[in-house]
Amino acid sequence: MDEMVGNKLFFLFAFLMASTVALSNYLVQFPVNYFDLENFLTYGAFSYPVAFLITDLCNRSYGKASAKKIVYLGFFLGISLTLYFSINFSDLISIRIALGSGTAFLAAQLIDVNIFDKLRKRKWYVAPLCSSLAGSTIDTFLFFSISFYGTSVNWLALSIGDLLVKILVALIMLIPFGFLLSYIKETSILKKKINV
Repeated sequence: MDEMVGNKLFFLFAFLMASTVALSNYLVQFPVNYFDLENFLTYGAFSYPVAFLITDLCNRSYGKASAKKIVYLGFFLGISLTLYFSINFSDLISIRIALGSGTAFLAAQLIDVNIFDKLRKRKWYVAPLCSSLAGSTIDTFLFFSISFYGTSVNWLALSIGDLLVKILVALIMLIPFGFLLSYIKETSILKKKINV
């Protein structure tokens, strides 16, 4: 029964990752039209950092190898959902968004997994904060340059505004990470008992 709980949690991580990727790929197409932010910020900046929270929770619970599986599964499902719901194949920008998203997601998430793993034995907040900040930076500049370079979109300004929000959200994500940490430790202990 404990193994079933662990498996359900793993598949929940995968589902949440895919949903976050698909939602963020959709929302990145819409600039924030308040306070003159339309040239600096899209709504995707608010949802995407949740992907790092999911990866870090999985890494803490199941380890580096399983976190990479979540990344690959989330990538496949998220890109599939994006292709189905968000891509207009007659619009080059839409296709570039999908390509940029996939490339940036894989690179950033795998870097996040490796940094988190190297810092996992430090204070509880060091690994998720450092890995999320590095991953967000790489993801932002890869995504915006692949998606919008050479277009009329001011991608550099958008990427800077996007990154600033992602950093803020990464800091806020420490709250649910810290809150869920005791549950994640319990899951890891159950997993060790099952495998003994």
